[in-house]
Amino acid sequence: MSAPHALAAQSLRLPGIGHGFFTRVGGVSEGVYASLNGGVGSRDSPEAVAENRSRAAAALGVAPERLAVPYQIHSAHAAAISEPWAPCDRPACDAVVTATRGLALGVTGADCGMILFADRRARVIGAAHAGWRGALTGVIEASVAGMEKLGAKAGDIVAALGPCIGPKSYEVGPEFVAAFAAAGEDISRYFVPSRKAGHSMFDLNAYIAARAARAGVGAFEDLALDTYADEERFFSYRRMTHRREPDYGRLMSAIVLE
Repeated sequence: MSAPHALAAQSLRLPGIGHGFFTRVGGVSEGVYASLNGGVGSRDSPEAVAENRSRAAAALGVAPERLAVPYQIHSAHAAAISEPWAPCDRPACDAVVTATRGLALGVTGADCGMILFADRRARVIGAAHAGWRGALTGVIEASVAGMEKLGAKAGDIVAALGPCIGPKSYEVGPEFVAAFAAAGEDISRYFVPSRKAGHSMFDLNAYIAARAARAGVGAFEDLALDTYADEERFFSYRRMTHRREPDYGRLMSAIVLE
């Protein structure tokens, strides 16, 4: 059995905290889902997804049922938890936080930003799924606020952004730019014109970093890995769309207080 391959953020190599930004390598899924697909919302075999999640949990040193991944809805809602939930009881949110040891927090994605948080002093962790909509509406700030309610201090929080679609791969239309302008964002900071008339390239990485700074996090690390450009290691929704493939796998990212 091949082990799941996970990337680590240097800033999260902290005593008593385990984490991993899992690639698509080391699972049992086949076809477009090959091989470590963690997406229960995909049309992959449920048994294969369950085995893939079990492998990710084992890599973090927890039982499969103690890897908590919410039902993601591209929202700005963060949930504080102290125990795992049953699969049928997953909360609809895009961030989870905890101060409970041995409870791993996970999110999935295939171009969206996946962010892991830790305050090693307060022993509080978090995980967030931040697509453009979630980032724009405040999921990062909600994650930090949720951690603070558990005793963390924003200035002591380290946040790390895993693989996501990069600024050279993320072309968007004028309505997308308009949404950011309407929210009062400095669009010149995050958008540059693309070769297609009326379209722009969006820097999701820079935008997430800016929102983390607004939230007051003490340190932020970007792995700066483009999911669209690296097919060998990462799933990508946009790459699937461009190729007109039937579906796509989801990457997993998770963190745990050991």
